[in-house]
Amino acid sequence: MQTRKLGRDGPTVSALGLGCMGMSEFYGPHDDAESLATLRHALDLGLNFLDTADAYGPYTNEELVGRALRGRRQDAFLATKFGFVRDPNDPGARGLNGSPAHVAAACEASLKRLAVEQIDLYYLHRVDPQVPVEETVGAMARLVKAGKVRYLGLSEVSAETLARAHAVHPITALQSEYSLWTRNPENGVLAACERLGVGLVAYSPLGRGFLTGALKTPDDFAPDDYRRENPRFQGENFGRNLALVEKVKTLAQDKGCTPAQLALAWVLAQEPWIVPIPGTRRIRNLDENLGALKVHLSAVDLDTIEAVFPAGATAGARYSENMMRLVQT
Repeated sequence: MQTRKLGRDGPTVSALGLGCMGMSEFYGPHDDAESLATLRHALDLGLNFLDTADAYGPYTNEELVGRALRGRRQDAFLATKFGFVRDPNDPGARGLNGSPAHVAAACEASLKRLAVEQIDLYYLHRVDPQVPVEETVGAMARLVKAGKVRYLGLSEVSAETLARAHAVHPITALQSEYSLWTRNPENGVLAACERLGVGLVAYSPLGRGFLTGALKTPDDFAPDDYRRENPRFQGENFGRNLALVEKVKTLAQDKGCTPAQLALAWVLAQEPWIVPIPGTRRIRNLDENLGALKVHLSAVDLDTIEAVFPAGATAGARYSENMMRLVQT
């Protein structure tokens, strides 16, 4: 398995990670047995970077990952997140809590659900606007001192917020959406990561499945699939984005790989300290994604991709209006 160093002074992890969110929520029906088989298959192949969060499920995805890790804790680099507060009886309702008291309580709850003694990488899922990020990170740093967490991370923050947090305690990784169709980190965040020695963990590197080329119509989504509410998958936006994906499919055919592999190879080619974490619950998709590690994109290839899929080409906002309020740019 190819590996990458996560940040200047961080750990070495598999060059591709596995996002676990969709194993429990958001993307239609799921099967725990299938997800567990996929998680164990990933570990068997040396893909050790597993990404979950307390909010996924809500509060069930960590338990699923914990089941996969029984007897195999040493095989995994385990990342989870806190910050969102959800009600299992009303999954649509959500709030944010970055208070020091919640940091400590959330960590204890995650350790219990995961059935582990230590979390490798602990992220603040979103910054609580009511709590200075310095206070939240200060509480996270106390978890490191207590031995409950090894490394700290943030998710979807601006370059300014990253620097403020990093001044309190070294931030090992920043998780942000980054792909051919979401280029926001290029507006200062990547430069800040490089300057501070912070690794970037790219979630949704396949554009929530769009860049695989498998989606043809919004009717492909299950009734409870959250993409039905995502602006990029609605109305004229869907058709405009589908036309971009058709260009990706042509480029992939020329390279002798799949569209998903081309899209992942593009992310991998941007910086050696970027680790994509495509999510899947199926072994066949996991194997296909890992094939991206064998795809080499030359400077000419990258220029060609940029010409047909430039930054800003994607139609529609990447989240609903309410969720976009929680994302820093």
